[in-house]
Amino acid sequence: MTSVDNIKSALARIASQADEAIDVAEAALVLASVDHPASDLAIYRDHLKDIAEGVHAAAVDAEIDTANPAPEDMVRVINKVLVEDFRYAGDEETYDDLDNANFMRVIERRRGLPVAIGILYIHAARAMGWGAAGLNFPGHFLIRLESRDGRRLIIDPFHGGRPMETQSLRELLKLVRQDAGAELEAVHYKPVSNREVLIRLQNNVKTRRMELNEVNGALEALSNMQILDPENAPLWREAGVMHMRLGQLKNAVEAFEGFVARAPEGPDRRKIGQVVQELRERLH
Repeated sequence: MTSVDNIKSALARIASQADEAIDVAEAALVLASVDHPASDLAIYRDHLKDIAEGVHAAAVDAEIDTANPAPEDMVRVINKVLVEDFRYAGDEETYDDLDNANFMRVIERRRGLPVAIGILYIHAARAMGWGAAGLNFPGHFLIRLESRDGRRLIIDPFHGGRPMETQSLRELLKLVRQDAGAELEAVHYKPVSNREVLIRLQNNVKTRRMELNEVNGALEALSNMQILDPENAPLWREAGVMHMRLGQLKNAVEAFEGFVARAPEGPDRRKIGQVVQELRERLH
């Protein structure tokens, strides 16, 4: 059994690494263990090794150039392992289930949210030394596979790793934005950092906890996000709001002060500064 404090320390060690050194699958397991500290992560780590070995074997069997495969070949062999062999899929029936954002439960159930399934695709590709990154696409996590010579392919991990051409991306954007006039922009093709992938995963936990009115649980998820990205000013402001909702005024002051220390000069910073002063008066 591992204590939550030890898990938080492990998360802090991960966060202290350079972003490119972060193993997103391992970090996702550590995040998942916060809610299930008694779980043995070795079981899940072994499964991740099985995925990596399976992709290598599938690539050899398919006789592709493993050193510099085309992105179409990458997704073909990854899908062979994740979709055909291990039966991973997006959970469309119980999409809002908290288990879909917990990486351990995703591995057990073979079902999850786009970002959770996406982390498996990233893990599978990177285990082979292939280029893979999440994209800054709103509302639905996508993956970009890239060969060493610059060939790229965008795929949807939630729907069996299907390739996403421009028209498919445009239709998806209109759907998630609920705006028939929405158009693709350069920012939607921008790769996100490993930290941003993990924060996106944990944000799903926070959102679902809030929907269930589990503010303490949402605050726990938010604190994990702060460990991953301590200089992210909006996270400190959000933590302050949650502490206020729980009546924890001293903690709210500390969180809001964290926001003021990190936020750029502007109306938001001044407004929160005023809130800090008002809360201090209430505390005294």
